[in-house]
Amino acid sequence: MQRGYGRALPQLWRRIAGPPAPDKKGVNYRHAFHAGNFADVMKHAALVSALEYLKKKDKPFRVIDTHAGRGLYDLSGREAAKTREAVAGIVKLREAADVPPALKTYLDLVRGFGDHYPGSPLIAARILRPIDKLTAIEKHPEEYMALADALRQHANVRVEDGDGYARLAAVLPPPERRGLVLIDPPYEAENEFALASAAVAGALRRFATGVYLVWFPIKRRSDADALAGELLTAGATKLLLLTLNIGGDATERLTESGMLVVNPPYGFDAEMRETLAFLAKHLAQGEGAGSRVEWLAGGAG
Repeated sequence: MQRGYGRALPQLWRRIAGPPAPDKKGVNYRHAFHAGNFADVMKHAALVSALEYLKKKDKPFRVIDTHAGRGLYDLSGREAAKTREAVAGIVKLREAADVPPALKTYLDLVRGFGDHYPGSPLIAARILRPIDKLTAIEKHPEEYMALADALRQHANVRVEDGDGYARLAAVLPPPERRGLVLIDPPYEAENEFALASAAVAGALRRFATGVYLVWFPIKRRSDADALAGELLTAGATKLLLLTLNIGGDATERLTESGMLVVNPPYGFDAEMRETLAFLAKHLAQGEGAGSRVEWLAGGAG
């Protein structure tokens, strides 16, 4: 990104997340190694919460998952065993008591998969009503085939083999005129933040009233600043920032995760404050653990 969209946001980021983390090139976030970790818990708890709010109206809606992955991950497999991130994430959380209501819905769903962890498309498919629809997009052939298999029993789901960024313009606006778009790329490419922000900017021009969840790892504060700034420049009038930091040493592993939410449903912000505070307490791995829910534009109501 070369237009410096984040210039208006550094003060905000320092207030929200503390001193910037050192800039690093790629995050190399291959999901099989990280399924069920703290970042997955955060993003999927937010996804479940947003979907439950959308279901409060009788009208149907569509979910579009631009980087759907394989749909289901084996937590006893080689990849998960190598990092053991799920052990400090969803496995640890399964036994937590006094769970906030919104988080309980997510945990009850995930517990039903036993030693496997469902990705976002499978979570959405399980939550949607028969009148709602899911479009799940995945470009890697092996992941696409696994995803199609994981979702084969859901009649209201369409699985597409393609580039989620490129396909987004073609599937918006949805026929239902209500919808949620999840953008959760692997951030392996150095320009991934630029690709994500451009995709959302284009999507907002076609479907300004949609709910957008944009997940990102917090490794380079400048990238996060630019992503938020790009969405504001693109015309996002209601923009909510979520962060979850599990604390500890951030030099060798991801310890902080973020999500930008465009047009969050009414009440979503308060629900996520309770949920993320609970997660920060129960998944903490060292000093600096905490969470924030902050409006960057607009506000509740």
